[in-house]
Amino acid sequence: MTKIVQRKTELQAEQQLQAAGLSSLMARLLAARGVTDATQLRANLSGLLPPSTLTNNVAMAKLLADAIAANKKLLVIGDYDADGATATAVAVKGLRMFGANVNFLVPNRFEYGYGLTPEIVQLAALQSPDIIITVDNGIASVDGVAAANVLGMQVLITDHHLPGQVTPQAACIINPNQHGCDFLSKNLAGVGVMFYCLLALRAELRERGHYREKPEPNLTELLDLVALGTVADLVKLDDNNRILVEQGLRRIRAGACSQGILALLRVSGRQPQTTNAQDLGFYVGPRLNAAGRLDDMTLGIQCLLADSEVEASQIAHRLQDLNVQRRSIEADMQDGANLSLDDIDVANQFAISMFQEDWHQGVIGILASRIKERYHRPVIAFADAENGLLKGSGRSIAGLHLRDALDLLSKLQPDLILKFGGHAMAAGLTIKQVDFKLFNHSFEAVVKSLITEADLESILEVDGSLDSHEMTFQAAQTLENQVWGQGFAPPLFYDAFEVVNQRVLGEKHLKLSLKKDSTVIDAIYFNQPEFLPDQIQAAYQLQTNSYNGSQKVQLNVRYVVSET
Repeated sequence: MTKIVQRKTELQAEQQLQAAGLSSLMARLLAARGVTDATQLRANLSGLLPPSTLTNNVAMAKLLADAIAANKKLLVIGDYDADGATATAVAVKGLRMFGANVNFLVPNRFEYGYGLTPEIVQLAALQSPDIIITVDNGIASVDGVAAANVLGMQVLITDHHLPGQVTPQAACIINPNQHGCDFLSKNLAGVGVMFYCLLALRAELRERGHYREKPEPNLTELLDLVALGTVADLVKLDDNNRILVEQGLRRIRAGACSQGILALLRVSGRQPQTTNAQDLGFYVGPRLNAAGRLDDMTLGIQCLLADSEVEASQIAHRLQDLNVQRRSIEADMQDGANLSLDDIDVANQFAISMFQEDWHQGVIGILASRIKERYHRPVIAFADAENGLLKGSGRSIAGLHLRDALDLLSKLQPDLILKFGGHAMAAGLTIKQVDFKLFNHSFEAVVKSLITEADLESILEVDGSLDSHEMTFQAAQTLENQVWGQGFAPPLFYDAFEVVNQRVLGEKHLKLSLKKDSTVIDAIYFNQPEFLPDQIQAAYQLQTNSYNGSQKVQLNVRYVVSET
């Protein structure tokens, strides 16, 4: 059962925003999301938190400046998701702007797993780098850093993941979430941390007089990549991240962005001129991620680094094919999961752990997310990792910090989880296949000790009613142009409607005409093939709809309660 809850708005903040010139609708929506002053909405780069306030960033810049001056060989080692891919591309592009001798390496998730492992260090050693720079990983790579140190390779870590109890013995670490860092935004994605690293490096080179006789590199050229990685990694869009995303979107809309992003937008059927944050999250990110899920993220990084439209387009079409394949695999896995779930008393469980022999390692995270959305419980899906091991990918709900839950379980049963890491809402782990049943029972017990039955109730936050006169194309455009995302949710309204007309599209979507007061408006309800009753209460988003050259406003229905 889903509980509908209306977001609370601070009246004083709403009034202040209206006084600053915002419409009553935008003032209400933004105040409900913690915006108290119109200055929070300024997207000027001058509003970014200073790079020097990120712990160790100045020291990192000095090390990199020295390395560039000595023409040392740098090797960036990234992660195989969209954040890792964009962070790698930003590192390579940015460091080359400063004249660095730099290449990249990204682990194949099926051969090497996540992070700077001793195995990936051995692979890196074949390129004989002087310095390894990790992006979007490294904070938990104690053994990998030790292996690099033994081989005489210096390690510089840029990461945003939560640290473990032991810190790697790297030459320098920048991570807003590392112990002792008081940087005011703990929500930087891996790509954001790397961008901050480059900002500090430019300041260091400036101080050394590097640009007295030549122009400085324009790091804003990297912001399209920063925006993509930030949105795709589902980090909270706090004030600082919204500036990064907004600035990146402006470059994309102006066509002043990487050929790779333009190509990915084209194969997704999106227009660069009207791109918003949701387009990056729902269309571009998944196609980039498909490389890391099914093949090798090297392909995705090559797309982002492509210099020509032809090269970028060729790679983007390969990524599109991989994404189609990923969706097919996901559908098959979902069918198998549904059959298993029929045999599980989900209503009386606090968590769901699942494993099937034929599940694909690269897609279990998406499967876990889908099941979590359906049942509103923490979910971990496992796939066969060979050699008697299972790799799991977990997704959590608001009440449970997933990494902390796994940490507690590892303390209670030290031999059960071989390795783990992640965030509050997502985590990865490895266990022995023979221990799956034990893990299932143990994880259930840990989750049950940490949350209550009330936490298992799905809550849908809405922004109240939307007046008929506000359901305009202009209002929809205004909403779509605002940066929304994780922790800054897109507006979701809730109203009573009369269903005037309805028909099924493509055997799985409802095309609707809904009436509120005397106004009739078009609506779409995706993945809903069954007809609705005449009277409904609906949660919906207001959006623009461009089709065959005409532009209209429509409602995107997200949840329906039938009136009785």
